[in-house]
Amino acid sequence: MTDKTILVKNADLLLTMDPARERIPGGGMFIRGNVIESVGPTDELPGEADKVIDASGMLIMPGLINIHHHLYQTLTRALPGAQNAKLFDWLVRLYPVWGELTDEAVYVSTRLGLAELALTGCTTSTDHLYILPNDCKHDTEIRAARELGIRFHATRGSMSRGESKGGLPPDHVVEDEDAILKDSQRVIEAFHDPEPYAMTRVALAPCSPFSVTADLMRETTHLARAYKNVMLHTHVAETRDEEEYTLEKVGLRPARYMEELGWVGDDVWWVHCIWLTDDEVDLMAETGTGVAHCPSSNMRLGSGIAPIIQMVEKGVKVGIGVDGSASNDAGHMIMETRNALMLQRVANGAESFTVMDALRLATTGSAAAINRPDLGRLGPGQAADFIGVRLDRMEMAGGAVHDSAAAMLLSPPLTVDINVVNGREIVVDGKLVDVEVPELVREQNRIAKAMAEKHPA
Repeated sequence: MTDKTILVKNADLLLTMDPARERIPGGGMFIRGNVIESVGPTDELPGEADKVIDASGMLIMPGLINIHHHLYQTLTRALPGAQNAKLFDWLVRLYPVWGELTDEAVYVSTRLGLAELALTGCTTSTDHLYILPNDCKHDTEIRAARELGIRFHATRGSMSRGESKGGLPPDHVVEDEDAILKDSQRVIEAFHDPEPYAMTRVALAPCSPFSVTADLMRETTHLARAYKNVMLHTHVAETRDEEEYTLEKVGLRPARYMEELGWVGDDVWWVHCIWLTDDEVDLMAETGTGVAHCPSSNMRLGSGIAPIIQMVEKGVKVGIGVDGSASNDAGHMIMETRNALMLQRVANGAESFTVMDALRLATTGSAAAINRPDLGRLGPGQAADFIGVRLDRMEMAGGAVHDSAAAMLLSPPLTVDINVVNGREIVVDGKLVDVEVPELVREQNRIAKAMAEKHPA
């Protein structure tokens, strides 16, 4: 990075997400290169910079952090035969279609999915690509993320237990375990940056207890822990079906099975974690194991409501994930955060979970879950990742004058006007920089149609 400076000034509200100084009316920031140097009222900041962003009439806040996604699934949104299915039936319908993925399909779907995230306030995203038929590679989605300019954690996913070995996936979409471990090492060594402000990191992510063997789970932990800041990620306790499966196969509930395999610790984050006992929530808190909460997917598949309030109260690191766009049919980070707010209120009452509670999940909570203390807040030494939303829009009229942060989340889901990642603008005036959206949509639809036509409902 260069030492180019940016001054953000005159924001109606600067929401820092720092408990010591959370809200700064008339606030701003001074940024040097890709790092924030100072935050405060505009009149306390330097008056000049290489670039000045006048945020008058705007809410400025940290970028949102998405810690679970399957970007390739943007190709199978609303697919007939999967629209009204619970998880296992949904997977059985979709596995054959996903088996048609190519490297081109990975590239186009990644670009589209990350573009959607960027427009809806996301500055950092993970992705769990666990099905790699034909010529698919993780290199391709990393390239797409770098072109867009979004901060990206690629999780090298895998499936090794096909139907013939008692797993759920068809045999033709699983991989050999030695090949999985070899390529996992290759991806780490080619792309992983363990240092602060990294734009690309790699995690290892066997898909789930019903699609990989215990040996692969154990060997994956050994591989990841041989490197600095390579984390571990997998699906845990998403449905009752999964609970019944692990009890039948290994005599343990999913969370306890993960504990036996060594899949707990501050370098691990699970996703979903709906069907947990109180003791299992304690286990997560005691070991520092994080979780990606995916409310829209959990509602879409009828999986249940995760005990998020209980987790937060016990000190579990909880962040937000949009999950795959075939179980959410959207990659909208503001909507996902709003749904996290609403779903906890359904389960626990209107006073149980506030707007700020939800925003913390999508910022500081997500950052903690993936071990990124340099992200999620606006303050000196933090990465220069932030978003801005204009307050003079119809959806926020009458609300922004009272509490602009609450109006942003409680209003119909919005897109952002500004998105800056690592000191670089990737959304300006509500539009993506250097992305031809109509052409991208045409390519996505062409590939999605061709894949689905080979496997009609």
